[in-house]
Amino acid sequence: MQLRNVELGDVDAYVRMRCDPVMMADLGGPLPRAGMEDKVRRDVHRVAADLDWIKMVVPDPAAPEVVAGTVTLWSHESDDGPMSEIGWMVLPEHQGRGLAKLAVRTLLEQARDEGRWGLVHAFPATGNGASNGICRSLGFRFVAGREVTFADRVLSANHWAIDPSTALI
Repeated sequence: MQLRNVELGDVDAYVRMRCDPVMMADLGGPLPRAGMEDKVRRDVHRVAADLDWIKMVVPDPAAPEVVAGTVTLWSHESDDGPMSEIGWMVLPEHQGRGLAKLAVRTLLEQARDEGRWGLVHAFPATGNGASNGICRSLGFRFVAGREVTFADRVLSANHWAIDPSTALI
């Protein structure tokens, strides 16, 4: 498995992840197809400006055209001030192989090694057992259940936090 920065050619992968009812079931349903090119463009720009880490998960470096999903680390304002957040998605045909866990661990190790991002938060949907299990198995600390907003939708999520410099298992 390898992680690479999002590229302009990743529109199809974004559509498969963000516009699919199954992929988006825990996130309030599929997003509209219109605007995905702009989303990818914005993400590529944010990566180039070193504002966000938006990585495409490539399961086999020998087949770099095959993308299994994404893992992203970014900072944003919250009610409590600046917050670093990590999120991930893996397409159904690549699920159950440990790719999401490995991708999350790899990105958190990079954050630790570069001394960047500080405390990292994750907000998987309360019903997403796999993502909550990744948090638990990597050493995230459960904070509380919480309502979060994603794509203008309010969702029930579990709030997890980890300091990659000290708590990564």
